[in-house]
Amino acid sequence: MSPSVSQFNKRSYIVTYDVSPYIRQGRNDLVIWLARGWYRPRFPGVAYEGPLVKAQLEVLKNGKWDTLIASDITWSCRESGYTGLGTWGAHRFGGERVEAAELLSDFTAATLDAATWISAKEVEVPPHAVAPMMTEPNRIQNMIRPATITSFGKDSWLVDMGTALTGWVEIDFPKLTEGQEIVFEYFDHFREDGQPARQGQINRYIASGQNAEKFENRFNYHGFRYMTISNLSVAPSLDDIRAYLIHTNFREASSFECSDPEMNAIHDMIQYTLRCLSIGGYIVDCPQIERLGYGGDGNASSQTAQTMYNLSPLYANWMQAWADCMREDGDMPHTAPNPYNAGGGPYWCGFIITGSWDTYVNYGDSRLIEKYYPVMQHWLEFVQKHIVDGLLERWPNTNYRNWFLGDWATPTGVEQTATESVGIVTNCFISVCYATMEKIALVLGKKDDAKLYAGKKEALRQQIHERFFDSATNSYATRSQIDLIYPMLAQVTPQSLIEAVKQTLYTETAQNKDGHLSTGLVGIPILTEWAIKNRAADWVYGMLKKKTYPGYLYMIENGATATWEHWNGERSHIHNCYNGIGAWFYQAIGGIRPDENFPGYRRVIIAPQIPAGISWAKTSKETPFGTLNVEWEVKEGVIHMNLVIPPGCTALLELPENVRSYTMNGKQYRSAKAASNKITSGKHMIAYQL
Repeated sequence: MSPSVSQFNKRSYIVTYDVSPYIRQGRNDLVIWLARGWYRPRFPGVAYEGPLVKAQLEVLKNGKWDTLIASDITWSCRESGYTGLGTWGAHRFGGERVEAAELLSDFTAATLDAATWISAKEVEVPPHAVAPMMTEPNRIQNMIRPATITSFGKDSWLVDMGTALTGWVEIDFPKLTEGQEIVFEYFDHFREDGQPARQGQINRYIASGQNAEKFENRFNYHGFRYMTISNLSVAPSLDDIRAYLIHTNFREASSFECSDPEMNAIHDMIQYTLRCLSIGGYIVDCPQIERLGYGGDGNASSQTAQTMYNLSPLYANWMQAWADCMREDGDMPHTAPNPYNAGGGPYWCGFIITGSWDTYVNYGDSRLIEKYYPVMQHWLEFVQKHIVDGLLERWPNTNYRNWFLGDWATPTGVEQTATESVGIVTNCFISVCYATMEKIALVLGKKDDAKLYAGKKEALRQQIHERFFDSATNSYATRSQIDLIYPMLAQVTPQSLIEAVKQTLYTETAQNKDGHLSTGLVGIPILTEWAIKNRAADWVYGMLKKKTYPGYLYMIENGATATWEHWNGERSHIHNCYNGIGAWFYQAIGGIRPDENFPGYRRVIIAPQIPAGISWAKTSKETPFGTLNVEWEVKEGVIHMNLVIPPGCTALLELPENVRSYTMNGKQYRSAKAASNKITSGKHMIAYQL
């Protein structure tokens, strides 16, 4: 569980603890409890079965650090009683086997002296960088009691925690017999046939026969809602079981509530899901099946996650892993760290560009775009090798990544692997990467580079439009939502055709998709960003209100407490596929949009979008300058808005085109372009006729 993840063949992390409060006069024992975690022989940079540790105890004297002791072969070691289960691969993360008779009752000198110890071994590890861990550690966040415990066969019990979670369970046992083996299995949903969706998550406890026995994980965790307990004759009580939600110890940085309880439910589900996906200093696709830091999932959720939480240290850790995973030719895998082969496409590989830029915009920290600019350039050089006749073509699979995806996890009936769709999605993404690199280069003062990427961007935009646009139907590629939206968002579509393509999108959605969302992991954040920029709140709201397949309310109606991997509920029920819509609640309904020209919320755009069906909203965002609040309510056709802009932050009030005037703090103003409606820090009351 500590330190945070890293690419072992490139980097390992130092964890520092202040042990001053624990030092006592006389004898002191330094005990380190170790497990392998991701350190497995089949992964890059792993040379031994492990676990391995290098430790030293230092003291500060007269402003200078002195090493008192350091680990070597004079140190003693023993088996702890905890043994890892599973091989740490998809569906094989296992858990732990606990031999209770081997556990130390405590760490007092008497207990330690009575135990049997052997000498530690010293080994040589492959050369790699060693650096301090700069993200927050994992911490227990909440304790959750079971909702129900029911019989699940002879001497077996089904525990329903009432919510999905990532973490572990602590259980107090009734009196057990020596050698009695209690088996725990964890899963996040039931299959259609009523059987558990087994996901390879299991713990085994071998009883000592002593009084007051208890089980708790130490070095592994699970993603689950349900747990079965086998070979226990007496049903545990609700008070005997405690589950703990665990994630990297970042801070919540936002709040949202509106008049529509169903919108609140969707928002809250997404906000909670992200808390279940962030153990170890990165964001995983899912905590129970793969535990991989997919770049596609990262791209899909960054705007939402970075709005909801303060993730600057986590992204610093994660971007370092992406840089460490780059190959010599500039190629990137689809996950970071990259322990083994995984699927994806350019939208996954290019996360080093977009993830670093998002972090700069949301937190105002330019260190990532400065540090990883050469990595971004090198990846785009790799991309250039696979551009044929002006467009990116599929590159070959490798032993560290496979597939060449456009969108992913789309609803039934959407051909995500269609050649035309993959072509337009991947090329639009590369166009966005060029546009982002142009902006990064300007921030870094690299004007020649900015011109280079601007030229590449414009050339690619033209090629995409010429190759994929159908003038007879005013559509692109397969006419799917992502195929129509992405060219408009990426500014591929000429201005003269925007309205026609937009009408095609709305018609396709209404007539052929029954007003539903019909896109996947890549499409959701693209749809979200486009809808925010184009004030399409009524369109998005209508899709979100659908309770039939596919949709968020369909998940909730079918018992979801976290978002799923697929709209139909297949495979994982704690996943990072569809969380990109979360930004819409803040930037559209709440009306708080960061201004990328003034990063870190030095300047924000205030522009609430009010769909029919929502009459009020309360939104807050923690910024580096303090809390920014926007509260609005519609009464008799007039919107009344209360703003709190923190010191050091300014705002631009962006009003609907039909609004000609507004009042602020009792004074009337004529409406103008957003740049003219400037608001300084402080509390403000604004009203205008809708």
